Amino acid sequence: MNTSDTQNANRAREYDAADPLARFRTYFHIPAGTIYLDGNSLGAMPLAVTGRLAKTANHEWAEGLIRSWNSASWIQLPLLVGDRIAPLIGVARGEVAVGDSTSVNLFKCLAAAVHLRPDRRVILLEQDNFPTDNYMAEGLAALVGNLEIRVFDSTKPIEPHLASGDVAVVMLSHVHYRTARVQDMSAVTTAIHAAGAPVIWDLSHSVGAVKVELAQSDADFAVGCTYKYLNGGPGAPAFVWVAPRLAADTKQPLSGWMGHKDPFAFTPLYEPGPAVKRFVCGTPQVLSLTALDECLKLWSEVDLDQLFEKSRRLTSFFVELVESECQGHGLVLQSPRNVAERGSHVSFGLEQIGYPVMRALIDRGVIGDFRTPNTIRFGFTPLYVGFSDVERAVQLLRQVLEERLWDLDAYKIRAAVT
Repeated sequence: MNTSDTQNANRAREYDAADPLARFRTYFHIPAGTIYLDGNSLGAMPLAVTGRLAKTANHEWAEGLIRSWNSASWIQLPLLVGDRIAPLIGVARGEVAVGDSTSVNLFKCLAAAVHLRPDRRVILLEQDNFPTDNYMAEGLAALVGNLEIRVFDSTKPIEPHLASGDVAVVMLSHVHYRTARVQDMSAVTTAIHAAGAPVIWDLSHSVGAVKVELAQSDADFAVGCTYKYLNGGPGAPAFVWVAPRLAADTKQPLSGWMGHKDPFAFTPLYEPGPAVKRFVCGTPQVLSLTALDECLKLWSEVDLDQLFEKSRRLTSFFVELVESECQGHGLVLQSPRNVAERGSHVSFGLEQIGYPVMRALIDRGVIGDFRTPNTIRFGFTPLYVGFSDVERAVQLLRQVLEERLWDLDAYKIRAAVT
């Protein structure tokens, strides 16, 4: 190690020694030799999950059979799990439901929001939002007819795009999936409300890493996935929130029987349940909800202010080290430099060789991901990523670049998931 490496390693050890969240790393399974910097895409597995799933399968399902809908509270899981998420997004118990996917919940919220403004026909979207968000809006517009999709550059003020007075709903990501840029939820929501429209916030890259205050910001709807910073497992069910002031007036089109006010009355016509329960659709996904419920238990021990502070420090340390130790290799910071405007992942642009560089890093135990056309992303989950992980990851990134370890044909073949 050179002098700079030694200094960086010493700093990292000092930071780790003073980290009040360090103990949470022991709650997770991190494979030996792995520096996991992709928790912004799929979180690591909490160790307690395997025991909980075994209990659900071997006792509740195998022995309890159908009785477990009552005895093990399976039927209440969408709202019980939602209550664990509520404090992480700044809302009250009973306001969050968990089930279906983020895409499906977006569709529900879009349709409900459009119904609230029947005299308006425009859905306003971020041009570079996560694709599924905009795809779902396109699908609704094609199905309903007479709806217009408009896109705008959300790095610029939204007000000019609201001035026409025909916007029925705005859909935004709180933290951008590619750049990690954080929007000012309160200010943007205020501007949208001033134009007479509701807003849907996608919290997929926010919850569990960035401060979210839906109620304080007077937001209208929110959705988010649970398998990133909440570590709920691959394909874990998503959550949906609707402001209590709107709940009684919302109508969402996927009127499944579990959203009925009394599902086991078996009435022929649909009557929506109270509040967010009407956003529940089909039968709860018991195994995945049970795993998620177990994952979320540890959050009752987490000091959220410490979590958010560690997130900012981890990303800042990473940016500092990459820019000082990997100079001259074409890396361009794509995330905001101002930590107050940045979520808990960092993206660098790397023309032509971004994908093979990430493949080479993964083979050396540093797991991040790639987003076309040229973005390499690194996620920093404060509960299990330490500062020494950051320092070592940058060392390996420098080695891959300096020694051209990425320059193998095998690394240039795109996998199905990048």
